[in-house]
Amino acid sequence: MKILLANPETSRSKYDYAGIIDDEPYELECLSAYLLDKGIETVIWDGQMDKNFWGIFRRENPDYVYFCGRTRQENFIKEYCGVCKSGNKSSVKEVVTIVGGIHAQCCPHRFFTDDVDYVVTTFDPKAVYDIIEGNTDSWGSSVPGYIPGNGSNPETINGEEYWHGKVSPSLPFDIKKMPRADRSNFYKYGARYCYLELRPCAIIRTAFCCPYSCSFCYRNRLNCGKYTSRDIADVVDEIESIDCENIYIIDDDFLVGTERLEKFVSLIKAKNIRKKFVCFGRADFIVKHPDIIKELAEIGFYYILTGLEYIENRRLSDTNKRSGVNTNGRAIKILHDSGIHMMGMFITDLDFKKKDFKNLYRWIKHFKLKHVAVSIYTPEMCLENFEEYRDRLVTEDPSEWDYLHVVAKPTHLSVKKYYFYYHLLLIKLFLRAKRQGIYDFMDYKAFIMSFVKNLFRFGG
Repeated sequence: MKILLANPETSRSKYDYAGIIDDEPYELECLSAYLLDKGIETVIWDGQMDKNFWGIFRRENPDYVYFCGRTRQENFIKEYCGVCKSGNKSSVKEVVTIVGGIHAQCCPHRFFTDDVDYVVTTFDPKAVYDIIEGNTDSWGSSVPGYIPGNGSNPETINGEEYWHGKVSPSLPFDIKKMPRADRSNFYKYGARYCYLELRPCAIIRTAFCCPYSCSFCYRNRLNCGKYTSRDIADVVDEIESIDCENIYIIDDDFLVGTERLEKFVSLIKAKNIRKKFVCFGRADFIVKHPDIIKELAEIGFYYILTGLEYIENRRLSDTNKRSGVNTNGRAIKILHDSGIHMMGMFITDLDFKKKDFKNLYRWIKHFKLKHVAVSIYTPEMCLENFEEYRDRLVTEDPSEWDYLHVVAKPTHLSVKKYYFYYHLLLIKLFLRAKRQGIYDFMDYKAFIMSFVKNLFRFGG
């Protein structure tokens, strides 16, 4: 048996930061390690590195193809599932298509299509192994309104369409049971996996889910809302074993638990591990624990990605952020004083006016924040408040759920004017970054010209 593990490209336009931030397909590498241990032959295809899915599909001739991805990759996943079905019509072999990953876990119904046989809604790699071994009779369907079946074609009964695939039971998974990633794919592509100037940059995960409950974010819904973390000694052992000087910890929030972090610091020092680290961390933790931040700086933490979100306490309160503007400002200073770069992540809300875009730039400049990421507010399909925006949607194309597109009608501005002020903000931020020389490894001109172009047209 052979299974092709596929991560489609995130975009087919130039507006996707490809070559600036490219993550190794860590989820597929962990799944590969699990299946290899069970005697299943695996092949990984990463659409960010190799655009020719048809070529690897024909060359490898797999029995199963597993796709994973986020919302913006939905169209590509469905397209490639169609390739798997139509591309094998002349063959006796029937290719089985499986869809998993974060988007499928949150919105499984999005993949109830003719070309999808199974949808996996758990982090547990055993679910994929059960499909290969034929141990899915007890699955049933975990989605009301649909019935389980064996084929891939929907059936119409009393005017209702029923998808005849199967959905895995949606159950939490203990991350301690996940095998370490098979990094042969990572070593193959080397420096092409990167986080800004950190090249190459390997990925590691130490926990599933997020223990916080910000209303705009779906991360606390992952793993059925169950937060589970690895033993920190095992994490440090894996970091030591990775042949890479840069490590990106992709936990939704790594700065959780003071004892855990102190143990992490102690073990890194004891093993004399000298690497640079990237992680996510909240502003309120940074402010409450400046001593831990100082220790993290000493062992090589280079970037901490911090969701500052808004510059008004009202907005922060409305989103259940449980943090304030003063806390955000203090967190910036603590990281700067420690020598760690903060990547401040902001949201431009749909009720922004011209002055709000200007005020955000002034705030960033006032606090001397160098590294900034600004997202357009995007209602998540899997959250309850999505229904509040359904009548305001200006697109239903999932590829535009990339936080760079306006997907719902703004309150005070036309879509075109909203884009104008948003891209004007990006241009000002990029020019400021260029003057500081912080992104000299990238093509400033290409990015700034793309933003200028988007000032005067509808769309991202």
